[in-house]
Amino acid sequence: MAKTTAPASRADARPAPAARETAAGNAVDVGGRLRALREERQLSIRALAEASGLAVNTLSLIENGRTSPSVSTLQQIAVALRLPITAFFTPETPRSRVVFLKADQHQPTRFPHGALADLGIGMAQRRIEPLLLTLDPGAGSGPQPIIHPGQEFVFGLEGQIGYTVDGQRYLLEPGDSLLFESTLPHSWENCGPALARAVLILCPGEPAGSAAAGHGLPTP
Repeated sequence: MAKTTAPASRADARPAPAARETAAGNAVDVGGRLRALREERQLSIRALAEASGLAVNTLSLIENGRTSPSVSTLQQIAVALRLPITAFFTPETPRSRVVFLKADQHQPTRFPHGALADLGIGMAQRRIEPLLLTLDPGAGSGPQPIIHPGQEFVFGLEGQIGYTVDGQRYLLEPGDSLLFESTLPHSWENCGPALARAVLILCPGEPAGSAAAGHGLPTP
């Protein structure tokens, strides 16, 4: 049964917060990864700004570690670079048919008041994108709804996360789950008073990598 909560308004990008519980472990330099991915494609920062619809200054702040992008901002950049969002999490790693990660090997990518960690780093020919979502109270995916091919599965681990899918609001608490067609506009936020965590599994409707661009869009 759907439960409703009042949405919280959050700025799209803001000064990067100090490391805290949401960034425990081996934090990823998303700005450095963005710069490396952009330069690999021989794109100027102005060209990427035009392709993504973001301001040159916003991209510059992200690349220089002066601000943390929201998930919706990462989506816009990922679409422009035609990459899955997980490309921002770690440099290229050797590929394997089996991936086993201990808890202290998770590498979170920060966004304002939260983090995403790729739970499938190094998997060859992935067909799903498993992510660990951690949110401070009031934090969310950003101001723009997320849309990508395929389906999305969410399993609540801790706290309360409000998911809005095609205008309908769902409250996920520990043990609750949600599965939906991810072509429907969706967003999420921590609507409780404490830290919240959930497992997201993005299941693209096309071959590996096509769903995860920002939570995700097609690659070539």
